[in-house]
Amino acid sequence: MSDPPTRSAGTMSDAASEFFDGLQRRTAEPLLEHANGSVRFDLLHDDQIDHWLVAIDAREIAVSRDDAPADCVVRAEKAVFDGIVCGEANAMAALLRGELTAEGDLELLMLVQRLFPGPPGSRRGGSAGRADD
Repeated sequence: MSDPPTRSAGTMSDAASEFFDGLQRRTAEPLLEHANGSVRFDLLHDDQIDHWLVAIDAREIAVSRDDAPADCVVRAEKAVFDGIVCGEANAMAALLRGELTAEGDLELLMLVQRLFPGPPGSRRGGSAGRADD
C-alpha cells in the first residue's frame, strides 16, 4: 500500500491552518527559548496529506508547507489534530492512544506541545503560547 498523495497548499480555512498561520505571525516565542530543531506535522485526510514544517531556532519560529526532513515527524488524522489545536483534545493523550504518532526527537515535540491550547475554561484555553501559562 502506497502513501496517499501529498496535498498542495490550499486556501481552505480550518483549525490546523489557523494554528500554523498564527505560529508564523509570532516574532518570538518565550515558551520555546530552549528549543532548536524542526517538527513536521503530516495531517491525513481524504486520502491526502497536508504537510506543515515548523522550524524553531531559540524562540524564532518559521512555518512552511514543505515535505522536508525534520528532527521530529508527527502524523495524525487531520480531525484529531484539529481537536488538539482547538483545545478539545490533548496531544500527549492522543499520542498514548495511538491517534497521533511521532518519530525522531520527542523532546522537541514535548516543547512544541506547549503551544497547543488547553481545554476551554483553563488558563491556557484559547491562548496557546501565552507566556503567562
